[in-house]
Amino acid sequence: MKKEVKEQFDEVSSHSQLTMQVVEHIRSLISSGEVRPGDRLPPERDLARQLKISRSSLRSGIGFLAAMGVLKSRHGAGTFVASGPPSFDSSSFSVLGALHGFLPGQMFEARIIIESNLAALAAERATEEQVTELAEEVAEMYAALDDPHEYLIHDVRFHRAIARAAANPILAAIMETLIANLYEIRSKTIQNAVDLKESSEMHREIYRAIRSHNPAQARRSMEQHLNLARIAQAAESPSNPPAAHETTPTSQAEISAASETETPQSTPAR
Repeated sequence: MKKEVKEQFDEVSSHSQLTMQVVEHIRSLISSGEVRPGDRLPPERDLARQLKISRSSLRSGIGFLAAMGVLKSRHGAGTFVASGPPSFDSSSFSVLGALHGFLPGQMFEARIIIESNLAALAAERATEEQVTELAEEVAEMYAALDDPHEYLIHDVRFHRAIARAAANPILAAIMETLIANLYEIRSKTIQNAVDLKESSEMHREIYRAIRSHNPAQARRSMEQHLNLARIAQAAESPSNPPAAHETTPTSQAEISAASETETPQSTPAR
């Protein structure tokens, strides 16, 4: 068992190093002025050749930067540097590899404590513009149900948007660290996701609670979502089921009962 865990961590560490290689290369392109906000990145083929990595590894790094808001992908047009000053959060990138030593159950426990309270704060403090941003990300998740990697990008953006809407820069900085780890780990298993529609519906419930400025419901919806996400993520890695101490503390019956406290509404318009 210890050998299997070590091999898994070694594999993730290697994946993280390739991601960081892409991040640092694109950072240098932006810092040098070779590409500017709004510019399209060079073709994948050229970037992969420059970095001497596979195009799949390149896409992983680009996907990470898209999830973190540095890049934006436009269907049929390519990948562009986001408009405005590019934000490379050094704290997120520097701890990307360090967090891989933590167990999934520990990561979800931290996320439940932090994100449930961020959702409650966002319900109290979110501006109309921030609520609109959340609605757009939920709509994009529904639109990407058949594209797991695109779905993950908008999933991450949704959680980052909640952290910003909570208007607490300290908690937002902590979330950037957790979100960096979330993308890095989930990008390796998301293609095995069984039911992204259920996930998108849970995100919609969180959005509705924030839009309604209902902190208690926002907290409950986030807790329910993360407990279900823990189960779903374990299912995506069938060779690594959650240990007994990592099982969800909330039963499916409790989650279902709590979810019935709000009348379903239509999906936000794109």
